[in-house]
Amino acid sequence: MAEPSSPDDSLTLTLGREELIIRRRYETLSIFNDVLIALWFLVGSILFLYPSQEHLAIWMFILGSVQFLVRPAIRLMRHLHLQRIPRRDGHG
Repeated sequence: MAEPSSPDDSLTLTLGREELIIRRRYETLSIFNDVLIALWFLVGSILFLYPSQEHLAIWMFILGSVQFLVRPAIRLMRHLHLQRIPRRDGHG
């Protein structure tokens, strides 16, 4: 009987003759989310230097704030990973 895989198994994407292997996918997703948060707040801060861009700067801060809500959702998904149980006859 096959051993169930862990929720942090690698994810492999085939792109032509190349493969992109993402290990610890939830941690990788969390890092990507943190980078986006930093970018939204950095761009928003820079835009606040220009009074004509204040409206766009506010939206950058709103985007960053929404992504702060995504952070705990990613952590929760990591702990509550739903996995398909293989059938006994070996046909997933």
